[in-house]
Amino acid sequence: MRIIEERDYRTKPGKAAEFVRIYEEHGLPIQKELLGEFLGYFISDVGELNRVVALWAFDSMDDRLARRDAMMADPRWSTYLDMVLPLLDQQQNRFLRPTAFSPIQ
Repeated sequence: MRIIEERDYRTKPGKAAEFVRIYEEHGLPIQKELLGEFLGYFISDVGELNRVVALWAFDSMDDRLARRDAMMADPRWSTYLDMVLPLLDQQQNRFLRPTAFSPIQ
């Protein structure tokens, strides 16, 4: 069963651009190497501000778990986390299962 992970970050006020810049430069290359299928990265522009959302696709929950475990064990990821955690207020994630007619399968 294929799943989509939605990771929703709320940055401290005024810190979203810095969070995105650091992620693009340091976090994204590591995640593309270790996590697999990157679907997108989004910022809120209207409504609730200071939100950043990332979408990743996995073949299964086991696939996701193995990939995230490998990423968490990577010292480069720890270095990246040290850079961005002070910029965050909150983090949530959801797992989404595509419907039969979704263009993302």
